[in-house]
Amino acid sequence: MAEHVLTASGQACLQSLLKIWFDFDLALSKVPIVKRLEQNRLSHQDYQKLLLNLRQQVIEGSRWITRCASSFNRDYADVRSIVIGHAKDEHKDFLLLESDYLVTGGDVSVIQAASKNIGSEALHGFLMYRASQENPIDLIGAMWIIEGLGNKMAGKWAELVEEQLNLPQSATRFMRYHGENDEHHLEELYKLVDRVATNDAAIKAIARTAKVVARLYILQLEEIDSD
Repeated sequence: MAEHVLTASGQACLQSLLKIWFDFDLALSKVPIVKRLEQNRLSHQDYQKLLLNLRQQVIEGSRWITRCASSFNRDYADVRSIVIGHAKDEHKDFLLLESDYLVTGGDVSVIQAASKNIGSEALHGFLMYRASQENPIDLIGAMWIIEGLGNKMAGKWAELVEEQLNLPQSATRFMRYHGENDEHHLEELYKLVDRVATNDAAIKAIARTAKVVARLYILQLEEIDSD
């Protein structure tokens, strides 16, 4: 991982992001629905609620990523190209969540009509705000948290869900897709870290946004038990 980042400032940024990820991972393990999953106590209803709540965040994901891309000026045309490609890869991910929900016996009209929970509202609002600023390089920190979650956790979570609930892989397509494909997106992020983390101010901005997104993502998952 670190070998992908070559500049000294990029290495410094990466170290900050790794520390934030460690803290995020620790906080994630304490979220009630994640604890139930990892302690073999997840219910069928839990999984349906997880899919429903994730869908409301994911459907907005391509919007803030696309907005982010459009906010880079010509000096960051290379960055814009990478971000556009990222948005293209994921703009229909919500359909996988709807498919998974249907396989579990859920009514697609229910997941389509559901509103964002408080954490999802806060996360989306923050991301859209940051994406609307000129040259929002700090959103690399947001991508680090979200893509890192897919790369490190999604595959493992898919296996746990299938084992505990006796579900086929057709019920965990969203998690399996991200477990298999987010490593490629992380490799692109390493390139972006080298490209934009060129001074202390940039490093601090990227790290701060990563911290905010990590906290709001935890809130989003915590709110699943408040519904």
